[in-house]
Amino acid sequence: MNAKQLTSLLCSIVILTPAMSAQSRTGVSGWWNNIREPYSWKEVAPIHLGNSSRLDQLMRAGKLYLSLQDTISLALENNLDIELQRYGPRISEVEFQRNSAGGVARIGSGGGVSTTTTGGGGSQLFVVAPQTGQGLQTLNLDPILTGTMGWAHQTQPQTSPFVTGTSSLIAQRTTANYGISKNFLTGTSATIGFNNNLLNQNSGRNDFNPSKSVNSTLSVTQKLMEGFGRAVNTRHIKISKNNIKVSELVFQQQVITTVSGVISLYWDLVSANEDVRVKLQALALNQKLYDDNKKQVEIGTLAPIEIIRAEAEVARSQQDLTISETNLLQQETVLKNALSRTGVATPGLSEAHIIPTDKIRMPDIEAVEPIQDLVGKAASGRPELEQSRINLESARLGLKGTKSLLLPTVDAFADFRQSGLSGLINTQPIPNANPGQPSLVRNTANIDAYFLGGYGNALAQVLRRNFPDYSVGVSLNIPLRNRAAQADVIRDQLGLRQSEIRFQMALNQVRVEVQNAVISSQQARARYQTSVKNRVLQEQTLDAEQKKYALGASTIFFVIQAQRDLTAAQASEVASLSTYARARNELERSTGQTLTANSIQIDEAMKGSVSRPASAIPVIQ
Repeated sequence: MNAKQLTSLLCSIVILTPAMSAQSRTGVSGWWNNIREPYSWKEVAPIHLGNSSRLDQLMRAGKLYLSLQDTISLALENNLDIELQRYGPRISEVEFQRNSAGGVARIGSGGGVSTTTTGGGGSQLFVVAPQTGQGLQTLNLDPILTGTMGWAHQTQPQTSPFVTGTSSLIAQRTTANYGISKNFLTGTSATIGFNNNLLNQNSGRNDFNPSKSVNSTLSVTQKLMEGFGRAVNTRHIKISKNNIKVSELVFQQQVITTVSGVISLYWDLVSANEDVRVKLQALALNQKLYDDNKKQVEIGTLAPIEIIRAEAEVARSQQDLTISETNLLQQETVLKNALSRTGVATPGLSEAHIIPTDKIRMPDIEAVEPIQDLVGKAASGRPELEQSRINLESARLGLKGTKSLLLPTVDAFADFRQSGLSGLINTQPIPNANPGQPSLVRNTANIDAYFLGGYGNALAQVLRRNFPDYSVGVSLNIPLRNRAAQADVIRDQLGLRQSEIRFQMALNQVRVEVQNAVISSQQARARYQTSVKNRVLQEQTLDAEQKKYALGASTIFFVIQAQRDLTAAQASEVASLSTYARARNELERSTGQTLTANSIQIDEAMKGSVSRPASAIPVIQ
């Protein structure tokens, strides 16, 4: 077997071995795909801009009937802010794959993930740990197979024929060298090499021609100080695992932010509808007053100026109604954009009117929880705080890498080499040292027969370790002042301490938000109760003023004033009820209970498909 044949055999073994197990299961195509898989890329699916079927299920006769739960479900399925954050965990998983192979993550690997969420629903708190431990070079943990195969023809003129026996040395060389290297998390690196060389020269001085030389090598290097141990070399892998958790929490935070936002939008829409109803009632009252005054003027019991006064009040009511209706349309547009992937450009949605089927309810008795219990819920339930905790842990892991740079570089190495040589007796005559004398006949008896043979003989010498070489040693690199490494460690520690302070500040701010949300809820409830009493008073006042006016004991001015006061009281009642709904929504968000309170499954949100069916559309009378 010559070198070329052995080369082909080794290549076949190296390539086919990983696929042998797959071949028995999937046949030829299976093992071929297994070979090709590490060198191919996977196509990421294009973005999907189609809305869920729930949107069509809730449409009827040009109207979109929405309950609060349907609004939340549509947001989970169609909102683009949530869709954007669905890519976060997938990116973190890819970065984990990269880190597991020894590569440094391309974003935030040393100190956590920088996060931003959109959508409204309250202030957002983010604490990002410092980017520490990035200076230490990571290890490539994937094995690398190397190979060199070549053929060369060389012609070298000689200054003297004494050494080679010719003035022009011609050599033909065939090489086939292979190797595989691997790094380990302990700080160890190993390389195995197998080299083959076939040499054919025109020199008569060689005993063997052509000759075949074979050698195998094993080199091992172990870091003893800088970069030593799994604690340092696994930090990027651990950090990337943390980043997967962080990205999932970022997604959860986006869901909370978006859901809180659409809940507020929904209750704003309910309030806008109620405000339109109030304005319609006011217009109806003013229109009735105008009609009654007109009849009294016609029969001569009222001065004509009162018609003008009543007509002006009708115009003012109509203006208020128009403003209220346009505010309602604006609120519908904002909500439509939050519930559709294509916004108001969705066919049929832009012209549809939204009919909210839920009303804001004020509970008769407000559940009271101690403020410390609410703060405890917030501390454990707010995903941004958990993100900060994980990022701080990642920063501490990264700091280990920076500290490792303080140590001198001390590497122990060992090299083991086995060699073999074989060839045929050189058939070219030995040139005579005296010019003009005939060439000498080679004395084959002086040639060591141990080296006679083909490639197999040289390979057998390697396997028998007939010609071993060994070397061991230690390499040392000690920085005498090491100021840069010391500065890096101090800088990363200072950054970590800053982040710890920011985390405490964020925790304090959460407590403030919870307490403010509780106070706002109490204030909103008190305002609503007051507005209800005021509305009842204004209804009674208007009724009394109308009766007095009918008996001639009052004037149209006081009737109009009473109607205005009633409209204002009704609007105030609607506004205070809306404020209460917003306050309760903010309390749920600030305590981290938005998902639980609205029965949201985070895995359904991640998939973009809610199992809860669409609510039944109310029967249209």
